Amino acid sequence: MSRVLALDYGEARCGAAVSDPTGTLATPLSAVERPATRRGLDRVVALVRAQGAERVVVGLPLTLSGEEGPQAEETRRFAERLAERVGVPVDLHDERLTTRQAERSGGRADADSRAAAVLLESYLARLERSR
Repeated sequence: MSRVLALDYGEARCGAAVSDPTGTLATPLSAVERPATRRGLDRVVALVRAQGAERVVVGLPLTLSGEEGPQAEETRRFAERLAERVGVPVDLHDERLTTRQAERSGGRADADSRAAAVLLESYLARLERSR
């Protein structure tokens, strides 16, 4: 497996976490401020490259009933813009309840990046089950 970078996208902040090369551990990174701006997107692209990520997963905020709302549409647009810039696959993954799980787990990293780590763990587990 290769490194995967997970992003918990929000207009104000984008939490980030990266997997180890084995796809076992998810480590929270510093959040990126205002990721939808040109400068913010540049920082996200630089993060993908600096971490050597060969895949990016962006959390898709679905409602509890599994439907997409305005935030999901904004997240899809962000993921499309990112995919055009990074040259690696960008996947969307259901992020329901990741923020709540991250709040319960605690830790030193900011809440957005802890949520990205929970998202990444969920994504990696799904990949493992599909093998």
